[in-house]
Amino acid sequence: MVRIVADTTSCLPVELVRQKGIYYIPQEIVIGEETYRDDTEMSTAEFLRRQRTSPVLPKTAAPGPAYYAPVFKEIRDNGDTAVVLAPSGQVSGTVRGATVGAQDFPDADIRVVDTEILAGGLGALVLEADRWAKEGMDADTLIAKVKAMAKRHRVYFLVDTLEYLHKGGRIGGAAHLIGSLLQMKPILTMKDGIITSAESQRTQRRALARLKEIVLEECPKGEQSFVSVMHADAIDLAKNLAAELAPQLGIAVEQIPIYDLTAAILVHSGPGALAVSFFVAE
Repeated sequence: MVRIVADTTSCLPVELVRQKGIYYIPQEIVIGEETYRDDTEMSTAEFLRRQRTSPVLPKTAAPGPAYYAPVFKEIRDNGDTAVVLAPSGQVSGTVRGATVGAQDFPDADIRVVDTEILAGGLGALVLEADRWAKEGMDADTLIAKVKAMAKRHRVYFLVDTLEYLHKGGRIGGAAHLIGSLLQMKPILTMKDGIITSAESQRTQRRALARLKEIVLEECPKGEQSFVSVMHADAIDLAKNLAAELAPQLGIAVEQIPIYDLTAAILVHSGPGALAVSFFVAE
């Protein structure tokens, strides 16, 4: 049987993945000399408080091989195949940590997949892959379906400031915005695993309105779009956005999950971030 191994950059609630039996690996948050797991030791609320008040800029560290060792051992001992669905290797070292960890188990069938996405889209991919695995799909077919689905992923997000992305070195193709758009509100996206700019607006209100327009222009109607909304201490905005999108996408608002961005992502986005993720039609 295929067993799915995910990590917290998928933004899935810990309780949900535990209920489904998905192996879940934490990212690490480093503040000064202190290190925290972002699944059990550092909540989103606590991280945001520290991010706003700490004189030291928090950093993130991808999970090392030691986090994967007990997971890979258990999967191997059970005679199963491990499929690790990792966030984009362009913005996270998770792919490397899992790959190095797999080298300690040469007799195990471990596949590490760089999905080139993260956050809510990765969460949807993880849940679909887990469903396919439980239906008995073999690893080769499952990975092919994962890669095909990942290529259809779209994500657009707003941040209050580019400061955190810039300082964290994760701004990618949007780097040119720093000098020219200090007074603008960019709408960011991911292309080929790299954060880049889609367009910009002069005010946050216009940026939010344009974000909705983009989603409605590109997102297919129906639940197979797997649309989700993510936020960083902006729950009211997230709920309102989901409520406005749902009827126009032909789905119930309850079918749009609202996820807290995890601390490992907040390191780079900062508070106030708002994002929408979905998959275009095949």
